[in-house]
Amino acid sequence: MSALRTGFWFGAVGASAALTHLLVFGVAQRWMAPEWANAAGFVVAFFVSFGGHRWLSFRDAATGVGQSLGRFAATALLGFATNEAVFVLLLRGLGVPSWPALVAALLVAAGQTFVLSRFWAFRR
Repeated sequence: MSALRTGFWFGAVGASAALTHLLVFGVAQRWMAPEWANAAGFVVAFFVSFGGHRWLSFRDAATGVGQSLGRFAATALLGFATNEAVFVLLLRGLGVPSWPALVAALLVAAGQTFVLSRFWAFRR
């Protein structure tokens, strides 16, 4: 698959997962602290992200579904750790409102996730 096609699908799937994350965050933060709402958004968006990346972004992956799932879970957890660290730093450390803090955190983690997904989780 061409790099352009991979990049397109990665962006489309990533945007879908990010919108899912934001939607769940928006609903969940009514009942829990923003950090926990961020975690809830991550959990739901993980499934959108894995499915889309496995069957669209990296459909020519040389790894099996189980191997990709394990690797992607590790990649996603590392991405979430980065996301949560940036989110908490902006939210609690710098006083940035929760929505802009979350968007910034999602963008930082997206770059990291692409590199790890492309070269490890769904290695060709």
